[in-house]
Amino acid sequence: MTSSLRTGVRPRTGVRPTMKDVAAAAGVGLKTVSRVVNGESGVTDGTAERVREAIEALGFRRNDSARLLRTGRTASVALVLEDISDPFSSALSRAVEQVAAAEDCLLFTGSSGERADRERELALAFCARRVDGLIVVPAGDDHRYLLPEIASGTPVVFLDRPAGGIDADAVLSDNAGGARRGTAHLIAHGHRRIGFIGDLRAIHTAAERERGYRAAMAEAGLPVDDRWVDCGPTDRARVGEAVRRLTTGPDAVTALFTANNRVTLAALHHLPAERRPAVVGFDDLELADLLTPGLTVVAQDPAALGALAARRLFARLAGDIGAPASLEVPTTLIPRGSGEILP
Repeated sequence: MTSSLRTGVRPRTGVRPTMKDVAAAAGVGLKTVSRVVNGESGVTDGTAERVREAIEALGFRRNDSARLLRTGRTASVALVLEDISDPFSSALSRAVEQVAAAEDCLLFTGSSGERADRERELALAFCARRVDGLIVVPAGDDHRYLLPEIASGTPVVFLDRPAGGIDADAVLSDNAGGARRGTAHLIAHGHRRIGFIGDLRAIHTAAERERGYRAAMAEAGLPVDDRWVDCGPTDRARVGEAVRRLTTGPDAVTALFTANNRVTLAALHHLPAERRPAVVGFDDLELADLLTPGLTVVAQDPAALGALAARRLFARLAGDIGAPASLEVPTTLIPRGSGEILP
C-alpha cells in the first residue's frame, strides 16, 4: 500500500473487502467511496486517486447484487445462439458483445445446438438470473413461453429468424433476395438447369432461400423440376447423396445453389471431378477465396446483424415502446469463379 493510505488496514482474512474497508484505508467516508466506485462527481482528484489506490490494494470489487437492489438493473444481457463454434455465430456474438461493452453491460452467451428445448431452457435460465434483456437466435417455432418475461419488463429481440407465436422485434438477413440474386447470377452465366440443396424447410431461413431461388427461376421464365430441389438435414451423407443425384445422369443439372455454409461445405466434398457444375453458396466461408476455383457466395453480414439486434435491445431498455419491428440487413454477392463456370 502506498504511503498516502492509512497503515495497518488490511482486508479481513477469508472475507471479501467492503466499501467500509476501502473507506478506512483511504481515510474517507463511505459516501466518498460510493461516489468514486459509481463514477459520480463531487470528489476531488486527490481524494479520488487515494480511494482508487485503496481499492487496488485491497482487491475490492463492487457488489452488483446491491446495485440490482438499488437500480433494478443487473447491467447484463444474454444471447442464445445456435452454436457458438460456428463462424457465423461467433461473428454475431462478437458484434453483440461490442455493443454491450459500450453500454457498460456484460454479455452472457449459450448455445442451443438447434434444439428447441435447449433454447427454452437457456432463455428462461438467463431470465431467472435477472438479465436486463435477451437476444435469441431461435431453434424452435413457439416462443409463447417468453410472454411472462416480456410482460414483466424483459425486452427480447430475435436474431436471424423471427419469433414463433408472438409479436417481437426481429433482425433478419435478406434471405429471399440474396438467394434470388445468387440464382440469377447462375442464369446470367447461361445455366438453365439449376439445382437447389437446402436445409429443413421448417427453418425460416431455409424456406426463404428456397423462395428466392424459385422466384429467380420464375422471373427468367425457367421451369423448376421438383427433382432439382433437395431439402433436408445438413449432414455430409445426405448432402453428398443430393449432389450425386443432381449432377449425374441424363437429366443432370449444370449448376447448384447451396443454401447455407454447412450445405456448401458438404457439397464441395462431393462435386464430380468431370463436368464440374457451377456453384453459388449462401454464406461466406473462411478461405473460400483460396479454393480452385474460388467460391462464389451470397454473403451475409453477421457483424451488422449482431450490432443491429443489440442496438435494438438497448433502445428498448432505454424506453422505446414502439410496436415490434422486423429489420432487414442486405446480403452481398461475391463472384470468385465457381459461380461463373459456363454450362
